[in-house]
Amino acid sequence: MSETPKPPEPGDKLVAAPLEQTRPHRPARPSAVRKPGVWQQAVTFAVWVIKVASRLAALVVVLYAVFTVFQANPGNAWYQLVESLASWLSLGLSNLFQMADARWETLVNYGLAAVVWLILGSVAAGLVRRLAP
Repeated sequence: MSETPKPPEPGDKLVAAPLEQTRPHRPARPSAVRKPGVWQQAVTFAVWVIKVASRLAALVVVLYAVFTVFQANPGNAWYQLVESLASWLSLGLSNLFQMADARWETLVNYGLAAVVWLILGSVAAGLVRRLAP
């Protein structure tokens, strides 16, 4: 039988024991090595698609707010594309707050829409993951 170690005293040097003595090697459990099933892969892919789509929607909305704040050229094709997408993705929040400066109004309203997109995407992805068998 091995002796129980005595508690350290003042002046003792603390030396770590080799790893082999502290934890015995245990083989991996067979259940931990299993490959994920087709259903689990489909759920993981669906969660990934939901997260990417919601983040892209938030990015478009924020990009429009940045274009407006920095007064981008409204005749530019990129500006027009982002503006048309952002008006559809604003979730009705584009005129929620009325402010004196149109740039601040756009920043606040579309920024709020971007935050809502991020929250909705996280909630939807979490629900899909939890409700999947």
